[in-house]
Amino acid sequence: MNEKSQPKTQAIKTWVRDAAEQLASAGITSALLDAEIILAHTLRRSRTYLHAHGEDDISPRELDIANARLDLRLDRTPVAYIIGHKEFYGRQFKVTPSTLIPRPESEVLITLLGTYIAPDAARLVDVGTGTGCLGITAKLEFPQLTVTLTDVSRHALKVATANAEAHRAEVVIQQSDLLESVAGMIDYCIANLPYVDQSWERSPETNHEPKLALFADDEGLALIYRLINQATTKITPGGLLLLEADPCQHDRITTYASTHGFTPIETTDYIVMLRKT
Repeated sequence: MNEKSQPKTQAIKTWVRDAAEQLASAGITSALLDAEIILAHTLRRSRTYLHAHGEDDISPRELDIANARLDLRLDRTPVAYIIGHKEFYGRQFKVTPSTLIPRPESEVLITLLGTYIAPDAARLVDVGTGTGCLGITAKLEFPQLTVTLTDVSRHALKVATANAEAHRAEVVIQQSDLLESVAGMIDYCIANLPYVDQSWERSPETNHEPKLALFADDEGLALIYRLINQATTKITPGGLLLLEADPCQHDRITTYASTHGFTPIETTDYIVMLRKT
């Protein structure tokens, strides 16, 4: 076999170094981490394996796949879409371009819920569930809850269903425009609804996420206000409504909620907690 016909290979550490340099040149701040995640996923190995086997060659087929995935990341496709999953609260959740990628700040909602939730059986609805990460995590962390996941998107609900099955979480999955199709009363309602205003500056990665899950009218508050209106007659007295929103929106949300039968309890990071009076 002559030199030109030999299969192309590259050492692990060389690929990671070159990929990280390309990503950094493209303005991606997590360049090294992203390069390692992409290659580790391609090789079906851990990042620790990459560090311990830096001199090993990548096979030609795996090299082609890694390079194709690198090209996607250079185009600012989020890593979670490239590898197909994202960690949330210590668990892996399937993601697709039909769902918003779970954010670390959303984990605060689960932690905050845990400080207020009662040990008794109760009903929780996760509105606009997307991947289902919030509602599924709530069910796994607080088994006493009866949990319903709702979303207007059928595609998102398919992803949520797959995640519920993967984590063996017994939840009800229902297509609904916010709480519109949800029957009966609710003790806890959690929601990470679209709250981004189209005029805000944002990272290029969000261009790859579903607009339905990101943007809302009225400076990002239209859907949150609609949910508050619906929750007025859906949440039991003393029940809780937890909303994710940008900190700049918190005052407007609590003011609006106060005129619709809710008392602000706590705001922290990106979460607003309200109690039904």
